[in-house]
Amino acid sequence: MNRGNLKKIKFIVILVVIVVLAWTIVIKPMITFHQNEKTLESSAKRYFELYSHELPTGTRVRTVSLQKLYDAGLIKGDIFIPLSKKTCSNTNSWVKVRKENGEYKYYVYLECGRYKSSVDHKGPVIKLNGKEEISLGRNEKYKEQGVNSVKDAVDGSLDTKDVIIKSNVDTSKAGTYKVEYIAFDSFSNKTVVTRKVNVVVKLDSEVKNALGDQTNYKGDPLNNYVMFSHMLFRIYGIDSDNNIILVSNSDIANVNYSKIDEWLEYFYDNLSDESKKLIVEKKYCNMKLAENEVSTTKKCTSYTDKKKVYIPSVIEVMNGSDEIGYNYMKRFTMSWVSNTKNDKEAYLTRSVFYGDYYDKDFMAYDINDNYGVRPMLTIKGNLLIKSGEGSVSDPYLIGDTKPVKGGTAVNKCECGEYVAVDKTVFRIIKPEADGTVKVVSDGVLSDEILLEGNPNSEKITYDPKNKNSVAYSIINKADNYLDTSMFTKHEVEVPIYKNKIVYGEEIETKKYNLILAAPNMYEMFSAQTTNASGQGSYWLINTSQAERTGAAIQDVGIPMNDRITKYDRYGLRVTGYLKKGTVVVSGNGSYFKPYKLK
Repeated sequence: MNRGNLKKIKFIVILVVIVVLAWTIVIKPMITFHQNEKTLESSAKRYFELYSHELPTGTRVRTVSLQKLYDAGLIKGDIFIPLSKKTCSNTNSWVKVRKENGEYKYYVYLECGRYKSSVDHKGPVIKLNGKEEISLGRNEKYKEQGVNSVKDAVDGSLDTKDVIIKSNVDTSKAGTYKVEYIAFDSFSNKTVVTRKVNVVVKLDSEVKNALGDQTNYKGDPLNNYVMFSHMLFRIYGIDSDNNIILVSNSDIANVNYSKIDEWLEYFYDNLSDESKKLIVEKKYCNMKLAENEVSTTKKCTSYTDKKKVYIPSVIEVMNGSDEIGYNYMKRFTMSWVSNTKNDKEAYLTRSVFYGDYYDKDFMAYDINDNYGVRPMLTIKGNLLIKSGEGSVSDPYLIGDTKPVKGGTAVNKCECGEYVAVDKTVFRIIKPEADGTVKVVSDGVLSDEILLEGNPNSEKITYDPKNKNSVAYSIINKADNYLDTSMFTKHEVEVPIYKNKIVYGEEIETKKYNLILAAPNMYEMFSAQTTNASGQGSYWLINTSQAERTGAAIQDVGIPMNDRITKYDRYGLRVTGYLKKGTVVVSGNGSYFKPYKLK
Protein backbone atom coordinates (compact mmCIF):
# COMPACT_ATOMS: atom_id res chain seq x y z
CA MET A 1 0.00 0.00 0.00
CA ASN A 2 1.43 3.28 -1.01
CA ARG A 3 2.04 6.22 1.29
CA GLY A 4 -0.84 8.25 -0.20
CA ASN A 5 -3.42 5.60 0.65
CA LEU A 6 -2.08 5.34 4.22
CA LYS A 7 -2.61 9.06 4.69
CA LYS A 8 -6.20 8.77 3.42
CA ILE A 9 -6.94 5.90 5.80
CA LYS A 10 -5.47 7.80 8.77
CA PHE A 11 -7.51 10.86 7.86
CA ILE A 12 -10.70 8.80 7.65
CA VAL A 13 -9.98 7.16 11.02
CA ILE A 14 -9.34 10.49 12.67
CA LEU A 15 -12.48 11.92 11.11
CA VAL A 16 -14.53 8.99 12.37
CA VAL A 17 -13.10 9.40 15.86
CA ILE A 18 -13.93 13.10 15.84
CA VAL A 19 -17.48 12.42 14.67
CA VAL A 20 -17.97 9.73 17.31
CA LEU A 21 -16.59 12.02 20.03
CA ALA A 22 -18.72 14.91 18.80
CA TRP A 23 -21.77 12.68 18.83
CA THR A 24 -20.97 11.28 22.26
CA ILE A 25 -19.81 14.44 23.99
CA VAL A 26 -21.77 17.19 22.22
CA ILE A 27 -24.64 16.13 19.98
CA LYS A 28 -26.18 13.26 21.93
CA PRO A 29 -26.11 15.19 25.29
CA MET A 30 -27.77 18.15 23.58
CA ILE A 31 -30.43 15.88 22.07
CA THR A 32 -31.02 14.40 25.54
CA PHE A 33 -31.18 17.89 27.06
CA HIS A 34 -33.75 19.07 24.49
CA GLN A 35 -35.78 15.91 25.03
CA ASN A 36 -35.78 16.71 28.73
CA GLU A 37 -36.97 20.22 27.93
CA LYS A 38 -39.90 18.72 25.99
CA THR A 39 -40.63 16.38 28.90
CA LEU A 40 -40.69 19.36 31.24
CA GLU A 41 -42.98 21.31 28.88
CA SER A 42 -45.46 18.45 28.37
CA SER A 43 -45.55 17.82 32.13
CA ALA A 44 -46.32 21.49 32.73
CA LYS A 45 -49.12 21.45 30.18
CA ARG A 46 -50.58 18.39 31.87
CA TYR A 47 -50.29 20.19 35.23
CA PHE A 48 -52.32 23.17 34.03
CA GLU A 49 -54.87 20.83 32.46
CA LEU A 50 -55.37 19.31 35.90
CA TYR A 51 -55.23 22.64 37.70
CA SER A 52 -56.69 24.98 35.14
CA HIS A 53 -57.72 27.45 37.83
CA GLU A 54 -54.02 28.29 38.21
CA LEU A 55 -53.67 29.47 34.62
CA PRO A 56 -52.83 33.18 34.45
CA THR A 57 -55.25 35.86 33.27
CA GLY A 58 -54.53 39.04 31.40
CA THR A 59 -50.82 39.69 30.93
CA ARG A 60 -49.85 37.81 34.06
CA VAL A 61 -47.29 34.99 34.09
CA ARG A 62 -47.67 31.80 36.11
CA THR A 63 -44.69 29.57 36.94
CA VAL A 64 -44.48 25.91 37.89
CA SER A 65 -41.13 24.54 39.07
CA LEU A 66 -39.56 21.21 38.25
CA GLN A 67 -39.84 20.34 41.93
CA LYS A 68 -43.58 20.99 41.91
CA LEU A 69 -43.99 18.74 38.86
CA TYR A 70 -42.07 16.01 40.70
CA ASP A 71 -44.33 16.47 43.72
CA ALA A 72 -47.45 16.26 41.55
CA GLY A 73 -46.20 12.92 40.14
CA LEU A 74 -46.19 14.23 36.58
CA ILE A 75 -42.54 13.31 35.91
CA LYS A 76 -41.49 9.77 36.58
CA GLY A 77 -37.88 9.44 37.71
CA ASP A 78 -35.26 12.15 37.95
CA ILE A 79 -33.97 14.30 35.13
CA PHE A 80 -30.19 14.00 35.08
CA ILE A 81 -27.46 16.23 33.76
CA PRO A 82 -26.27 14.68 30.48
CA LEU A 83 -23.22 12.45 30.90
CA SER A 84 -23.69 12.61 34.67
CA LYS A 85 -25.48 10.93 37.55
CA LYS A 86 -26.29 14.31 39.09
CA THR A 87 -29.82 15.63 38.83
CA CYS A 88 -30.79 18.89 37.20
CA SER A 89 -31.74 21.79 39.48
CA ASN A 90 -35.23 21.19 40.88
CA THR A 91 -35.72 24.77 42.07
CA ASN A 92 -34.04 26.75 39.28
CA SER A 93 -35.77 24.78 36.51
CA TRP A 94 -39.31 25.84 35.63
CA VAL A 95 -42.01 26.37 33.04
CA LYS A 96 -43.74 29.73 32.66
CA VAL A 97 -47.08 30.16 30.95
CA ARG A 98 -48.56 33.37 29.57
CA LYS A 99 -51.57 34.12 27.39
CA GLU A 100 -50.52 35.59 24.06
CA ASN A 101 -52.94 36.34 21.19
CA GLY A 102 -55.69 34.41 22.94
CA GLU A 103 -53.64 31.25 23.48
CA TYR A 104 -51.43 30.02 26.31
CA LYS A 105 -47.76 29.85 25.43
CA TYR A 106 -45.27 27.83 27.45
CA TYR A 107 -41.64 28.79 28.07
CA VAL A 108 -39.22 26.20 29.43
CA TYR A 109 -36.10 26.85 31.43
CA LEU A 110 -34.09 23.78 32.41
CA GLU A 111 -30.82 24.12 34.29
CA CYS A 112 -28.61 21.04 34.13
CA GLY A 113 -25.06 21.98 35.07
CA ARG A 114 -23.55 23.69 32.02
CA TYR A 115 -26.63 22.88 29.97
CA LYS A 116 -29.16 25.68 30.29
CA SER A 117 -32.18 26.68 28.23
CA SER A 118 -31.90 29.84 26.17
CA VAL A 119 -35.19 31.36 27.35
CA ASP A 120 -35.03 34.63 29.33
CA HIS A 121 -34.53 33.54 32.92
CA LYS A 122 -32.60 36.37 34.56
CA GLY A 123 -34.29 38.99 36.68
CA PRO A 124 -33.51 42.67 36.45
CA VAL A 125 -30.39 44.23 37.99
CA ILE A 126 -31.15 46.27 41.10
CA LYS A 127 -28.75 49.03 42.12
CA LEU A 128 -29.20 50.41 45.64
CA ASN A 129 -28.63 53.87 46.99
CA GLY A 130 -25.95 53.78 49.67
CA LYS A 131 -23.97 50.80 50.90
CA GLU A 132 -25.17 47.20 50.93
CA GLU A 133 -24.04 46.88 54.56
CA ILE A 134 -24.52 49.61 57.14
CA SER A 135 -24.20 49.90 60.92
CA LEU A 136 -26.51 51.80 63.24
CA GLY A 137 -26.29 52.49 66.94
CA ARG A 138 -28.89 50.99 69.22
CA ASN A 139 -32.07 53.15 69.18
CA GLU A 140 -30.69 55.14 66.25
CA LYS A 141 -33.39 55.71 63.60
CA TYR A 142 -33.08 53.64 60.41
CA LYS A 143 -33.54 55.78 57.29
CA GLU A 144 -34.42 53.84 54.15
CA GLN A 145 -32.10 54.94 51.33
CA GLY A 146 -34.08 53.22 48.59
CA VAL A 147 -33.25 52.01 45.08
CA ASN A 148 -31.18 53.90 42.55
CA SER A 149 -32.14 51.96 39.40
CA VAL A 150 -33.67 48.73 38.04
CA LYS A 151 -32.59 47.51 34.61
CA ASP A 152 -33.51 44.36 32.72
CA ALA A 153 -31.66 42.85 29.73
CA VAL A 154 -34.93 42.46 27.82
CA ASP A 155 -37.25 45.11 29.24
CA GLY A 156 -34.70 47.86 29.74
CA SER A 157 -35.15 50.36 32.59
CA LEU A 158 -37.95 49.61 35.03
CA ASP A 159 -39.70 51.88 37.52
CA THR A 160 -37.95 51.87 40.91
CA LYS A 161 -41.36 52.48 42.54
CA ASP A 162 -42.34 48.92 41.62
CA VAL A 163 -39.57 47.46 43.81
CA ILE A 164 -40.98 45.67 46.85
CA ILE A 165 -39.07 46.46 50.06
CA LYS A 166 -39.26 44.09 53.03
CA SER A 167 -37.52 44.93 56.30
CA ASN A 168 -37.26 43.44 59.79
CA VAL A 169 -34.96 46.13 61.22
CA ASP A 170 -35.48 46.76 64.94
CA THR A 171 -32.96 49.28 66.20
CA SER A 172 -34.02 48.79 69.80
CA LYS A 173 -32.17 45.46 69.83
CA ALA A 174 -28.59 44.80 68.79
CA GLY A 175 -28.25 42.27 65.98
CA THR A 176 -28.01 41.81 62.21
CA TYR A 177 -31.11 42.55 60.14
CA LYS A 178 -32.03 42.33 56.46
CA VAL A 179 -33.76 44.74 54.11
CA GLU A 180 -34.84 42.90 50.94
CA TYR A 181 -35.44 44.64 47.63
CA ILE A 182 -37.52 42.52 45.22
CA ALA A 183 -38.08 43.30 41.54
CA PHE A 184 -39.68 41.39 38.62
CA ASP A 185 -39.32 41.83 34.90
CA SER A 186 -42.25 41.46 32.48
CA PHE A 187 -41.62 37.72 32.34
CA SER A 188 -41.84 37.44 36.16
CA ASN A 189 -38.16 36.72 36.54
CA LYS A 190 -37.37 37.70 40.10
CA THR A 191 -34.36 39.45 41.62
CA VAL A 192 -33.76 39.87 45.33
CA VAL A 193 -31.02 42.18 46.62
CA THR A 194 -30.34 42.38 50.34
CA ARG A 195 -28.98 45.23 52.40
CA LYS A 196 -27.49 44.09 55.70
CA VAL A 197 -28.20 46.37 58.66
CA ASN A 198 -26.04 45.80 61.73
CA VAL A 199 -27.61 47.32 64.82
CA VAL A 200 -24.68 47.74 67.14
CA VAL A 201 -24.15 49.32 70.51
CA LYS A 202 -22.06 52.39 69.70
CA LEU A 203 -20.39 54.02 72.64
CA ASP A 204 -21.31 57.60 71.76
CA SER A 205 -24.94 56.65 71.02
CA GLU A 206 -25.23 54.78 74.30
CA VAL A 207 -23.79 57.71 76.24
CA LYS A 208 -26.06 60.20 74.47
CA ASN A 209 -29.11 58.09 75.23
CA ALA A 210 -28.10 57.84 78.88
CA LEU A 211 -27.33 61.55 79.28
CA GLY A 212 -30.25 63.03 77.37
CA ASP A 213 -29.67 66.78 77.22
CA GLN A 214 -26.69 66.66 79.60
CA THR A 215 -23.03 66.37 78.61
CA ASN A 216 -21.74 64.48 81.65
CA TYR A 217 -22.87 61.97 84.27
CA LYS A 218 -23.85 63.21 87.71
CA GLY A 219 -24.37 61.75 91.16
CA ASP A 220 -23.43 58.11 91.52
CA PRO A 221 -24.53 56.51 88.23
CA LEU A 222 -24.61 52.74 87.91
CA ASN A 223 -24.21 52.64 84.12
CA ASN A 224 -21.03 54.55 83.25
CA TYR A 225 -18.31 51.94 83.78
CA VAL A 226 -15.99 50.95 80.95
CA MET A 227 -12.93 48.71 80.91
CA PHE A 228 -10.05 50.43 79.14
CA SER A 229 -6.62 48.83 78.86
CA HIS A 230 -7.54 46.33 81.60
CA MET A 231 -8.41 49.18 83.98
CA LEU A 232 -11.83 50.21 85.24
CA PHE A 233 -12.80 53.73 84.18
CA ARG A 234 -15.92 55.83 84.59
CA ILE A 235 -17.39 57.64 81.62
CA TYR A 236 -17.33 61.31 82.59
CA GLY A 237 -19.21 62.52 79.52
CA ILE A 238 -19.17 63.36 75.83
CA ASP A 239 -17.47 66.32 74.13
CA SER A 240 -18.57 68.46 71.19
CA ASP A 241 -16.90 66.07 68.74
CA ASN A 242 -18.83 63.09 70.15
CA ASN A 243 -15.68 61.69 71.73
CA ILE A 244 -15.97 60.06 75.14
CA ILE A 245 -14.16 61.40 78.22
CA LEU A 246 -13.04 58.78 80.75
CA VAL A 247 -11.68 59.07 84.26
CA SER A 248 -10.09 56.26 86.23
CA ASN A 249 -12.40 54.69 88.78
CA SER A 250 -9.63 54.75 91.37
CA ASP A 251 -6.23 56.22 92.10
CA ILE A 252 -3.56 54.35 90.15
CA ALA A 253 -0.67 55.62 92.27
CA ASN A 254 0.15 58.43 94.68
CA VAL A 255 2.35 61.07 93.11
CA ASN A 256 3.63 64.58 93.81
CA TYR A 257 1.59 67.21 91.99
CA SER A 258 4.87 68.74 90.82
CA LYS A 259 5.60 65.50 88.92
CA ILE A 260 2.16 64.78 87.48
CA ASP A 261 3.20 65.26 83.85
CA GLU A 262 6.24 62.99 84.15
CA TRP A 263 4.23 60.28 85.93
CA LEU A 264 1.42 60.43 83.35
CA GLU A 265 3.97 59.63 80.64
CA TYR A 266 4.85 56.50 82.62
CA PHE A 267 1.15 55.68 82.94
CA TYR A 268 0.57 56.12 79.19
CA ASP A 269 3.53 53.87 78.38
CA ASN A 270 1.86 51.07 80.34
CA LEU A 271 -1.38 51.17 78.35
CA SER A 272 -1.91 48.42 75.79
CA ASP A 273 -0.89 49.24 72.21
CA GLU A 274 -4.48 48.87 70.97
CA SER A 275 -5.79 51.13 73.72
CA LYS A 276 -3.32 53.86 72.78
CA LYS A 277 -4.75 53.90 69.25
CA LEU A 278 -8.15 54.89 70.60
CA ILE A 279 -7.00 57.97 72.52
CA VAL A 280 -7.84 61.40 71.14
CA GLU A 281 -5.40 64.15 72.12
CA LYS A 282 -7.06 67.25 73.51
CA LYS A 283 -6.51 70.26 75.75
CA TYR A 284 -7.41 70.00 79.44
CA CYS A 285 -8.30 72.67 81.99
CA ASN A 286 -5.53 73.62 84.47
CA MET A 287 -6.01 77.26 85.57
CA LYS A 288 -4.97 78.76 88.90
CA LEU A 289 -7.78 79.49 91.35
CA ALA A 290 -8.06 81.36 94.63
CA GLU A 291 -9.70 79.52 97.53
CA ASN A 292 -12.91 81.55 97.20
CA GLU A 293 -13.14 80.55 93.52
CA VAL A 294 -12.35 76.88 93.69
CA SER A 295 -15.87 75.55 94.35
CA THR A 296 -17.78 78.13 92.34
CA THR A 297 -15.87 78.33 89.06
CA LYS A 298 -17.86 76.96 86.14
CA LYS A 299 -15.83 78.14 83.17
CA CYS A 300 -12.24 77.27 82.31
CA THR A 301 -9.94 80.13 81.31
CA SER A 302 -6.64 78.27 80.84
CA TYR A 303 -5.81 75.02 79.11
CA THR A 304 -2.86 72.71 78.64
CA ASP A 305 -1.37 71.94 75.27
CA LYS A 306 -2.91 68.89 73.63
CA LYS A 307 -2.32 65.84 75.80
CA LYS A 308 -3.05 62.14 75.61
CA VAL A 309 -3.68 61.87 79.36
CA TYR A 310 -4.25 64.35 82.17
CA ILE A 311 -6.27 64.61 85.42
CA PRO A 312 -9.70 66.18 86.13
CA SER A 313 -10.08 69.85 86.97
CA VAL A 314 -12.27 71.33 89.70
CA ILE A 315 -14.86 72.02 87.00
CA GLU A 316 -15.18 68.35 86.04
CA VAL A 317 -15.35 67.39 89.72
CA MET A 318 -18.08 69.92 90.50
CA ASN A 319 -20.01 68.96 87.34
CA GLY A 320 -20.25 65.46 88.78
CA SER A 321 -22.53 66.55 91.67
CA ASP A 322 -26.26 65.88 91.56
CA GLU A 323 -28.98 67.83 93.33
CA ILE A 324 -28.59 65.95 96.61
CA GLY A 325 -24.80 66.06 96.71
CA TYR A 326 -23.75 62.65 95.42
CA ASN A 327 -20.65 62.86 93.25
CA TYR A 328 -18.74 59.91 91.76
CA MET A 329 -15.90 62.31 90.85
CA LYS A 330 -15.06 62.71 94.56
CA ARG A 331 -13.48 59.57 96.01
CA PHE A 332 -12.93 58.54 99.63
CA THR A 333 -9.18 58.91 98.99
CA MET A 334 -7.48 62.26 98.48
CA SER A 335 -6.87 62.82 94.76
CA TRP A 336 -5.20 65.68 92.94
CA VAL A 337 -7.16 67.90 90.56
CA SER A 338 -5.43 69.86 87.82
CA ASN A 339 -5.78 73.31 89.38
CA THR A 340 -3.24 75.12 91.54
CA LYS A 341 -3.67 77.73 94.23
CA ASN A 342 -0.21 79.21 93.68
CA ASP A 343 3.26 78.06 92.67
CA LYS A 344 3.65 75.97 95.83
CA GLU A 345 0.16 74.56 96.43
CA ALA A 346 -2.33 72.60 94.37
CA TYR A 347 -5.86 71.41 95.08
CA LEU A 348 -7.08 67.93 95.79
CA THR A 349 -10.57 66.55 96.34
CA ARG A 350 -12.20 63.94 98.56
CA SER A 351 -15.73 62.79 99.29
CA VAL A 352 -15.53 64.12 102.87
CA PHE A 353 -13.00 66.39 104.62
CA TYR A 354 -12.82 66.71 108.37
CA GLY A 355 -12.00 69.34 110.98
CA ASP A 356 -11.64 72.90 109.73
CA TYR A 357 -12.20 71.72 106.19
CA TYR A 358 -15.47 69.86 106.86
CA ASP A 359 -18.00 70.33 104.05
CA LYS A 360 -15.32 71.68 101.72
CA ASP A 361 -14.95 70.37 98.17
CA PHE A 362 -11.21 70.99 97.79
CA MET A 363 -8.10 71.52 99.90
CA ALA A 364 -4.75 73.02 98.89
CA TYR A 365 -1.60 71.02 99.68
CA ASP A 366 2.13 71.26 99.00
CA ILE A 367 2.82 70.33 95.38
CA ASN A 368 5.59 67.99 96.58
CA ASP A 369 3.23 65.92 98.73
CA ASN A 370 2.10 62.55 97.42
CA TYR A 371 -1.61 62.07 96.78
CA GLY A 372 -3.77 60.03 94.42
CA VAL A 373 -3.78 60.36 90.66
CA ARG A 374 -6.90 59.45 88.70
CA PRO A 375 -5.94 59.72 85.02
CA MET A 376 -8.44 61.32 82.66
CA LEU A 377 -8.36 60.71 78.92
CA THR A 378 -10.56 60.97 75.83
CA ILE A 379 -11.29 58.14 73.40
CA LYS A 380 -13.03 57.93 70.04
CA GLY A 381 -16.79 58.02 70.40
CA ASN A 382 -17.70 55.83 67.43
CA LEU A 383 -16.35 52.66 69.04
CA LEU A 384 -18.57 49.62 69.26
CA ILE A 385 -19.41 48.19 72.65
CA LYS A 386 -18.50 44.54 72.27
CA SER A 387 -20.22 43.46 75.48
CA GLY A 388 -21.18 44.61 78.95
CA GLU A 389 -24.01 46.64 80.44
CA GLY A 390 -21.94 49.51 81.83
CA SER A 391 -22.17 48.37 85.47
CA VAL A 392 -19.28 47.95 87.86
CA SER A 393 -19.53 44.15 87.66
CA ASP A 394 -20.23 44.10 83.91
CA PRO A 395 -18.51 47.18 82.43
CA TYR A 396 -18.56 48.03 78.75
CA LEU A 397 -15.84 46.27 76.77
CA ILE A 398 -14.72 48.11 73.63
CA GLY A 399 -12.37 45.60 72.03
CA ASP A 400 -9.07 47.28 72.89
CA THR A 401 -7.93 44.18 74.75
CA LYS A 402 -8.65 40.48 74.69
CA PRO A 403 -7.71 37.66 77.05
CA VAL A 404 -4.94 35.24 76.16
CA LYS A 405 -5.75 31.59 75.55
CA GLY A 406 -4.85 28.70 77.79
CA GLY A 407 -1.31 27.52 77.18
CA THR A 408 0.00 31.06 76.60
CA ALA A 409 3.06 32.19 78.55
CA VAL A 410 2.04 34.68 81.23
CA ASN A 411 4.66 37.17 79.98
CA LYS A 412 2.39 37.64 76.93
CA CYS A 413 -0.24 39.16 79.22
CA GLU A 414 -0.56 42.92 79.66
CA CYS A 415 -0.36 45.50 82.42
CA GLY A 416 -3.53 45.52 84.50
CA GLU A 417 -4.62 41.92 84.03
CA TYR A 418 -5.24 39.73 87.06
CA VAL A 419 -3.67 36.38 87.91
CA ALA A 420 -4.33 33.97 90.77
CA VAL A 421 -1.38 32.70 92.79
CA ASP A 422 -2.35 30.21 95.46
CA LYS A 423 -5.52 31.80 96.87
CA THR A 424 -4.33 35.37 96.34
CA VAL A 425 -5.20 37.59 93.37
CA PHE A 426 -2.29 39.55 91.91
CA ARG A 427 -2.27 42.26 89.26
CA ILE A 428 0.30 42.49 86.49
CA ILE A 429 2.48 45.58 86.69
CA LYS A 430 4.77 44.74 83.79
CA PRO A 431 6.03 41.75 81.78
CA GLU A 432 9.82 41.96 81.91
CA ALA A 433 12.31 41.44 79.06
CA ASP A 434 13.84 38.44 80.85
CA GLY A 435 10.54 36.53 80.64
CA THR A 436 9.47 37.15 84.23
CA VAL A 437 6.37 39.17 85.11
CA LYS A 438 6.18 41.73 87.90
CA VAL A 439 2.94 41.56 89.85
CA VAL A 440 1.45 43.20 92.92
CA SER A 441 -0.97 41.53 95.32
CA ASP A 442 -4.39 43.03 94.84
CA GLY A 443 -5.15 42.82 98.51
CA VAL A 444 -3.34 43.16 101.79
CA LEU A 445 -2.06 39.73 102.80
CA SER A 446 -2.21 40.46 106.47
CA ASP A 447 -3.24 43.14 108.92
CA GLU A 448 -0.50 41.84 111.18
CA ILE A 449 1.25 44.73 112.90
CA LEU A 450 4.67 45.37 111.39
CA LEU A 451 7.08 47.87 112.90
CA GLU A 452 9.10 49.84 110.34
CA GLY A 453 12.63 50.73 111.29
CA ASN A 454 14.66 50.37 114.43
CA PRO A 455 12.80 52.02 117.36
CA ASN A 456 16.15 53.33 118.56
CA SER A 457 17.00 54.88 115.19
CA GLU A 458 15.71 58.07 113.62
CA LYS A 459 16.28 56.70 110.13
CA ILE A 460 13.91 54.30 108.40
CA THR A 461 15.53 51.70 106.19
CA TYR A 462 14.28 49.01 103.84
CA ASP A 463 16.77 46.24 104.48
CA PRO A 464 15.94 42.49 104.27
CA LYS A 465 18.74 41.75 106.75
CA ASN A 466 17.43 44.14 109.42
CA LYS A 467 14.98 42.36 111.72
CA ASN A 468 13.26 45.68 112.46
CA SER A 469 12.65 46.36 108.77
CA VAL A 470 9.49 45.70 106.75
CA ALA A 471 11.71 44.01 104.16
CA TYR A 472 12.75 41.40 106.72
CA SER A 473 9.13 40.78 107.77
CA ILE A 474 8.01 40.31 104.17
CA ILE A 475 10.77 37.81 103.42
CA ASN A 476 10.20 35.82 106.58
CA LYS A 477 6.45 36.04 107.08
CA ALA A 478 4.91 36.09 103.60
CA ASP A 479 5.09 32.28 103.47
CA ASN A 480 2.48 32.22 106.21
CA TYR A 481 -0.06 33.69 103.79
CA LEU A 482 1.16 32.82 100.32
CA ASP A 483 2.68 29.90 98.40
CA THR A 484 5.74 31.53 96.83
CA SER A 485 6.74 28.59 94.60
CA MET A 486 5.63 30.44 91.44
CA PHE A 487 7.89 33.39 92.21
CA THR A 488 11.56 33.73 91.41
CA LYS A 489 14.20 35.79 93.13
CA HIS A 490 14.74 39.00 91.20
CA GLU A 491 16.79 42.14 91.57
CA VAL A 492 14.74 44.75 93.42
CA GLU A 493 15.75 48.41 93.60
CA VAL A 494 14.94 50.24 96.80
CA PRO A 495 14.62 53.99 96.04
CA ILE A 496 16.06 56.34 98.66
CA TYR A 497 15.40 60.09 98.72
CA LYS A 498 17.20 62.96 100.40
CA ASN A 499 14.26 64.63 102.09
CA LYS A 500 10.71 64.30 100.80
CA ILE A 501 9.82 61.29 98.67
CA VAL A 502 9.47 62.84 95.23
CA TYR A 503 8.87 60.97 91.96
CA GLY A 504 12.08 60.66 89.95
CA GLU A 505 14.25 62.38 92.55
CA GLU A 506 15.77 59.45 94.41
CA ILE A 507 19.41 60.14 95.24
CA GLU A 508 20.35 56.48 95.29
CA THR A 509 18.96 52.98 95.01
CA LYS A 510 20.00 49.89 96.87
CA LYS A 511 19.68 46.59 95.06
CA TYR A 512 18.66 43.32 96.66
CA ASN A 513 17.95 39.89 95.22
CA LEU A 514 14.50 39.21 96.73
CA ILE A 515 11.57 36.91 96.13
CA LEU A 516 9.01 39.42 97.45
CA ALA A 517 9.08 43.14 98.27
CA ALA A 518 6.77 45.99 99.24
CA PRO A 519 5.12 48.02 96.44
CA ASN A 520 6.71 51.19 95.10
CA MET A 521 4.54 54.26 95.68
CA TYR A 522 4.85 55.36 92.06
CA GLU A 523 4.27 52.04 90.29
CA MET A 524 1.01 51.02 88.68
CA PHE A 525 -1.74 49.91 91.08
CA SER A 526 0.21 50.80 94.21
CA ALA A 527 -2.38 53.32 95.47
CA GLN A 528 -5.46 51.18 95.92
CA THR A 529 -6.60 47.60 95.68
CA THR A 530 -9.59 46.67 93.51
CA ASN A 531 -11.70 46.13 96.60
CA ALA A 532 -10.45 49.36 98.08
CA SER A 533 -13.16 49.71 100.72
CA GLY A 534 -11.61 46.89 102.75
CA GLN A 535 -8.01 47.02 101.68
CA GLY A 536 -6.28 47.72 104.99
CA SER A 537 -3.05 49.66 105.40
CA TYR A 538 0.33 48.62 103.99
CA TRP A 539 3.97 49.64 103.81
CA LEU A 540 5.68 50.87 100.64
CA ILE A 541 9.29 50.37 99.60
CA ASN A 542 10.23 54.07 99.36
CA THR A 543 12.44 55.54 102.11
CA SER A 544 14.45 58.69 102.77
CA GLN A 545 17.64 59.85 104.45
CA ALA A 546 15.58 62.33 106.42
CA GLU A 547 14.48 61.49 109.96
CA ARG A 548 11.51 59.09 110.24
CA THR A 549 10.57 59.57 106.57
CA GLY A 550 9.13 56.54 104.79
CA ALA A 551 6.11 55.61 102.74
CA ALA A 552 2.91 53.78 103.67
CA ILE A 553 -0.76 53.76 102.71
CA GLN A 554 -3.29 54.20 105.50
CA ASP A 555 -6.37 52.01 105.70
CA VAL A 556 -8.44 54.85 104.19
CA GLY A 557 -6.25 54.74 101.09
CA ILE A 558 -4.32 57.92 101.80
CA PRO A 559 -0.50 57.99 101.88
CA MET A 560 1.51 59.21 104.84
CA ASN A 561 3.06 62.56 103.98
CA ASP A 562 4.13 63.38 107.53
CA ARG A 563 6.95 61.76 109.44
CA ILE A 564 6.29 58.23 110.56
CA THR A 565 6.38 57.90 114.32
CA LYS A 566 7.95 55.05 116.23
CA TYR A 567 4.47 53.75 116.95
CA ASP A 568 3.02 53.74 113.42
CA ARG A 569 2.15 50.28 112.20
CA TYR A 570 0.95 49.14 108.79
CA GLY A 571 0.08 45.88 107.06
CA LEU A 572 1.58 43.59 104.43
CA ARG A 573 1.12 43.98 100.67
CA VAL A 574 3.72 42.56 98.29
CA THR A 575 5.17 42.62 94.79
CA GLY A 576 7.07 39.78 93.16
CA TYR A 577 8.20 38.29 89.85
CA LEU A 578 6.47 35.25 88.38
CA LYS A 579 8.92 32.69 87.03
CA LYS A 580 9.85 32.59 83.37
CA GLY A 581 7.86 29.81 81.69
CA THR A 582 4.76 30.25 83.85
CA VAL A 583 1.74 29.46 81.68
CA VAL A 584 -1.90 30.53 81.72
CA VAL A 585 -4.27 27.59 82.22
CA SER A 586 -7.68 29.25 82.30
CA GLY A 587 -9.53 32.46 83.20
CA ASN A 588 -9.96 35.73 81.30
CA GLY A 589 -7.60 38.02 83.22
CA SER A 590 -10.36 39.96 85.00
CA TYR A 591 -10.69 40.52 88.74
CA PHE A 592 -13.61 38.10 88.90
CA LYS A 593 -11.97 35.49 86.63
CA PRO A 594 -8.20 35.90 87.04
CA TYR A 595 -5.84 33.74 85.02
CA LYS A 596 -5.01 30.48 86.73
CA LEU A 597 -1.36 29.57 86.25
CA LYS A 598 0.95 26.60 86.23
